[in-house]
Amino acid sequence: MKKLLSFAFILFLSLSISAQRTVSAADILDDIKAGKSVSYENVTVTGKLDMTFMDEKLPDLPKKYKWYKNGGSNSIKEIIEGKVSFVNCVFEDDVLAYFHDEESKYTFTASFENDVRFKNCEFKRNAMFKYSAFERDADFAGSKFLKESTFKYSKFDNYVSFANTLFEEYATFKYTKFKDGVSFNNARFKDDLNLKYTKVRGDFNVSGMKVAHDINSKYTDINGDGLSKYLLQNN
Repeated sequence: MKKLLSFAFILFLSLSISAQRTVSAADILDDIKAGKSVSYENVTVTGKLDMTFMDEKLPDLPKKYKWYKNGGSNSIKEIIEGKVSFVNCVFEDDVLAYFHDEESKYTFTASFENDVRFKNCEFKRNAMFKYSAFERDADFAGSKFLKESTFKYSKFDNYVSFANTLFEEYATFKYTKFKDGVSFNNARFKDDLNLKYTKVRGDFNVSGMKVAHDINSKYTDINGDGLSKYLLQNN
């Protein structure tokens, strides 16, 4: 009987711990919208983490193409004020700082005024940061991008790390600007890597970086040089 009770207690404790490690994206977004800093470690995030808040904004926007007729813009921007930190977290659904709505033709983006950290995380679905501006420190080191990901047109004002990251599908940093250096140390790209028009100033670490297929480095500008110089130096 005692053994049975002990087993039941351990099972209950395990289930409780498991439940504590699951966090709803909706709860996280409530804090982000309120301007609070968010910090999570060793949790699984359920639901779509849409930092553009597209679903809330879309009903109040002018109907399809009216923005164009009125001389406006189809770009709807969100500014994230607080720090964003996720360490050893798993994202079950999309993580969105960019979304283009084909029906309305609006493009929704999110940029970050403070530190951003997605370290040792696993993105099981899409991770979209197209057009995002990162004004402070950013860190994606050790993370796994298992589906579509994009940092196209993103701008990093400070040094950013993609060291030891894994990109399972096509990865693009086309037109991305790294103003104070970037590390792709030991990064793994299982598909193509697009660095076309990418611009880097400062340290550029590609030591141990592996790309399974093609690298598009047309018009890449790394401290005034092309990509090939750095690949030769670091491999």
